[in-house]
Amino acid sequence: MDAKARNCLLQHREALERDIKTSYIMDHMITDGVLTILEEEKVKNEPTQQQRAAMLIKMILKKDNYSYISFYKALQLEGYKDLAVLLHSGIPVISSSSGKDSVDGITSYVRTVLCEGGVPQRPVVFVTRKKLVSVVQQKLFKLNGEPGWVTIYGMAGCGKSVLAAEAVRDHSLLEGCFPGGVHWVSVGKQDKSGLLMKLQNLCTRLDRDDSFSQRLPLNIEEAKDRLRILMLHKHPRSLLILDDVWDPWVLKAFDNHCQILLTTRDKSVTDSVTGPKFVVPVESGLGKEKGLEILSLFVNMKKADLPEQAHSIIKECKGSPLVVSLIGALLRDFPNRWEYYLRQLQNKQFKRIRKSSSYDYEALDEAMSISVEMLREDIKDYYTDLSILQKDVKVPTKVLCILWDMETEEVEDILQEFVNKSLLFCDRNGKSFHYYLHDLQVDFLAEKNRSQLQDLHKKIVTQFQRHHHLHPLSPDQEDCMYWYNFLAYHMASANMHKKQKKHQESLSLSCPPPYRCCLPCLLF
Repeated sequence: MDAKARNCLLQHREALERDIKTSYIMDHMITDGVLTILEEEKVKNEPTQQQRAAMLIKMILKKDNYSYISFYKALQLEGYKDLAVLLHSGIPVISSSSGKDSVDGITSYVRTVLCEGGVPQRPVVFVTRKKLVSVVQQKLFKLNGEPGWVTIYGMAGCGKSVLAAEAVRDHSLLEGCFPGGVHWVSVGKQDKSGLLMKLQNLCTRLDRDDSFSQRLPLNIEEAKDRLRILMLHKHPRSLLILDDVWDPWVLKAFDNHCQILLTTRDKSVTDSVTGPKFVVPVESGLGKEKGLEILSLFVNMKKADLPEQAHSIIKECKGSPLVVSLIGALLRDFPNRWEYYLRQLQNKQFKRIRKSSSYDYEALDEAMSISVEMLREDIKDYYTDLSILQKDVKVPTKVLCILWDMETEEVEDILQEFVNKSLLFCDRNGKSFHYYLHDLQVDFLAEKNRSQLQDLHKKIVTQFQRHHHLHPLSPDQEDCMYWYNFLAYHMASANMHKKQKKHQESLSLSCPPPYRCCLPCLLF
């Protein structure tokens, strides 16, 4: 509904609620197709005439311009011409060529529902990701009006929140699946008092007329019960959107027969809740063309006119939406700094790539480090050990078993923690698991742990020598090619190249191919 029409209805709401009888007015609105039989029943269930009128107007406020016009005409036809005059100045103009009034493809009904639900607007620079949006919407349709969870997960800065907001910016989805509206809650990292405050605020939003209680819930359990009652009786068939969820225990407070869409870096957060679950993984990077489109919008240039550095920036950050947006916002202020920001990215100077943006974090290092800080204390050192991995290299599980001197199952459990939290990626090729880091994660770890890198490389070489001294390496082992390709790199990075050279020179030329002067000389 247009702001002018909405304001007019709100301005005269008291007079309308006091004077109108709803029965015949609703007949006209049902005939016009702007009110449903179920909505009519909901109005009729109110005990008094004034409450029935209040419920009808509340419904109209959530609808579009056609509903306003239908209500206005019904007032005229049913003898309320004095009230119709009050609404006349707010009558919206609707183009006869369109089925629904809309701006940028978004109807006034959608704008009203999302505004009331606190859903964030599109970023100033916005590029749609239609395929991903469609996948999220398909999962939401699968809830089919029943309680359940749709989880959007991915690494820091991949655009999860923007994607969640865009998925519900759809008229048919809201009207068909969530006629009760949507309610956005920015969760973030919370302790119990912080969570209670979030729940109290949500309950206040859902119970604006204080019809259920005039005081705030005093603890999380009471808040959970209050939320359940409100969603069941006042907001049935509505969608709760929980943005940036970090902890499974937080979700338990919302586990009360709701339809929920959530964003998180940790796909395991829903393991402890009940009901159907659907997952939408978000890739860490945009495609090259999408990335260039974002940069072009920031600097107000055509894609074809962007300098060569623009292509290098997209390639260097693998299309990370966060990085592209941060650099794009900086270039808007300093359009001649393409080379400078590319160099900072290449040199891992993340602190210098800092800018307020639509993301929650103003710098890349801040967004990355907060995920690492949230790891359990007993596995943080294992993640630090991954600082020695190279870009675009997939490491077999066996390599990390040797590094940590652990059984395969123990190593896989630790690595799965990292995968769940979008800090590591896993390529499941049959029975063999291979793990790798995003390029930005490699750069971040290398920069963060720069002073430890030599010791970390020395650790993996020492562990390799110790293990294969007792268990000779053979070509059929899954880790063989990794050591063949990268052991010399680890030795050089550990400043052990002198020892490597000495052993190679002393090695007999009878060393069998293809490992001559490569692996056996490093074992003894």
